[in-house]
Amino acid sequence: MVVDKAAGLLTVGTDSEKTKTAYYRLTDYVRKGYPKSRNRIFIVHRLDRDVSGVLVFAKTAEAKRHLQEQWDEVEKIYVAVVYGTLDAKAGTISSYLTENTAHVVYSTPDKAKGKLCHTAYRVLKETRGLSLLEIRLLTGRKNQIRVHFAEKRHPIVGDRKYGTPDPLHKRLALHARSIAFRHPYTGEVVSFTADVPGYFRGLVGALGNEA
Repeated sequence: MVVDKAAGLLTVGTDSEKTKTAYYRLTDYVRKGYPKSRNRIFIVHRLDRDVSGVLVFAKTAEAKRHLQEQWDEVEKIYVAVVYGTLDAKAGTISSYLTENTAHVVYSTPDKAKGKLCHTAYRVLKETRGLSLLEIRLLTGRKNQIRVHFAEKRHPIVGDRKYGTPDPLHKRLALHARSIAFRHPYTGEVVSFTADVPGYFRGLVGALGNEA
């Protein structure tokens, strides 16, 4: 089951929020509103609350296992708007990421402490001190994209956790554009795309064919 998650919607519940989640709404959908139904969905991966775009769930435990076993091979493409202009118009950011007790992710030189993560990008457009990027997530650490660009001094627009507060741009400009993977039963490569929100056009103007 593939959906286009809205920004502001959690993937799964927290201690303080149980129902305003993609998982809750889709569970209700497969149960057709009947709470005693045994129908359920299975979490394959997550998107941050403020990230919009393509999100995948499985309808069976077996499908979940197949999808997660191939996850390193899955093509995951994001679109983001960051502050500033990047010297290198394409490249890969690599670092060992870890998380502190305050749930903040950061890079560490200690290989034993962190997980090696890679974020590939290319600049699609530059305008008014902002850059539109296409990003390929080569690994899947929590907050990976946000941390990598913040540490390069090009935080994502609207990132209140890793960036600088900006009263003009309160929404996070990060969108899961597309995903491609082998279907867990047929083996066929399938691809799903979610349109880039109009918010991005308000930041950088026309996106062009590539975005």
